[in-house]
Amino acid sequence: MYYLPAFTDGGLIPYGSARTKCSSHVPGRIAVFVPAGWRDYSRFCGTAGLAPIQGGIKMAEPKYVIEATIRTDGTVQRKDVVGAIFGQTEGLLGESLQLRAMQRKGRIGHVDVELQNQRGKVQGIIRLPTMIDQVTTAVIAAALETIDRIGPCQANIKVQKIENVRSAKRTQVVDRAKNLLLNLVNSGAEESSSILDEVRSVLTLGTETNHHGMTCGPNAIESNALIIVEGRNDVRNLLKHGIKNAIATMGSGITEELVELAKKKSNVTAFMDGDRGGTLLLVELEGALGNKLTHVALAPESREVEHLEGKVITKCLNQKTEAKKIIGRLKADLQKQDDEVLGKKEDLAPVVVPDAVRDWKESFEGLAKNKACFVLEDGELSEPLGASKLAEGAENVSGAVGMLFNGKITSRTLEIAKSAGVPHILASSVNEDTMEGVEVFVLSDL
Repeated sequence: MYYLPAFTDGGLIPYGSARTKCSSHVPGRIAVFVPAGWRDYSRFCGTAGLAPIQGGIKMAEPKYVIEATIRTDGTVQRKDVVGAIFGQTEGLLGESLQLRAMQRKGRIGHVDVELQNQRGKVQGIIRLPTMIDQVTTAVIAAALETIDRIGPCQANIKVQKIENVRSAKRTQVVDRAKNLLLNLVNSGAEESSSILDEVRSVLTLGTETNHHGMTCGPNAIESNALIIVEGRNDVRNLLKHGIKNAIATMGSGITEELVELAKKKSNVTAFMDGDRGGTLLLVELEGALGNKLTHVALAPESREVEHLEGKVITKCLNQKTEAKKIIGRLKADLQKQDDEVLGKKEDLAPVVVPDAVRDWKESFEGLAKNKACFVLEDGELSEPLGASKLAEGAENVSGAVGMLFNGKITSRTLEIAKSAGVPHILASSVNEDTMEGVEVFVLSDL
């Protein structure tokens, strides 16, 4: 039995020509039965079923990792770099800092070298883990920079950093722990919220109804109080939070059926979005309902009713204002915004109104609120129609030269007029909507 050194890279050990058998090993040594001969160490380990023992004692988890870049003016191999590191630092730092001895004792680890060959020149990265103190690690790192030749080639080694492995791991642990904690907290909150919504949905499931094409809650028809909102999603959000007497205008103007329903209520509240669209719809509602609109509630600025939380909905409804106190202020705000964008009315050029349209004023004054009629070629008027039946009336009329509408003109009204071939409309008010081929005038223009 012979005890021979275990080399870390490409070492050679004796091997038996007949049967080679590994019996035992001690730190830094391999015990083998060898009659004679030399063969490659790695090949022998593969034959014997062993893994190479690098540097003797297995190094514990490193404290630091020295990372350096290497450049050479010729071609070198990994083993050349490793050999230069051990060879050229030998005797430089004294007996206590001999790299080979430190590796055998497990104080430094395996030298990891990554090289890339580009047009006959080599550059790469060297990593050397250590289990020693900061001062000794820094001395070894500085010693690597003294290597100026590897084989026949000029070399330059520059230490980029000394990484504190444990500190890096602690930072990683802290960051990961924060993410895990946030995920845990958020998932818990979402789970709690979803449970509450799921249970609450039992109260509102299937309770959404319909009144003449307008989505509403189950109590909207029978209740003495009515909440008017813009769309069906607004109604659904209020239902989810237990408010069952809401009805939606459905965004197509104020229908006659909604006006008739509001007349039966002792308390009518308009709950509008907190944007310009909500204000415009509120003004239209006030024009259609008059004194029957008793209160106004507005969502927070730039927010929509369909996205409000339960607490916010309750707060907005509790802070509702008498309609007559807020409508005037909102109209003034809208007028101010229009003046800033378009200029004041007195600054604008006067509107040229055809004589035929001026002749319609007397007929217009006799038209009921939110009613419309078509002016025929012979000057006669069609039967007055509500907003909901205006489209049907436009299909049945022929030869209309104008339309009278005692309400606010919307984009939908313009579409109906254009489909009937009506060139002129006289209305009480108009939104900013326009349509090619249809000219709209209001009473103030006459």
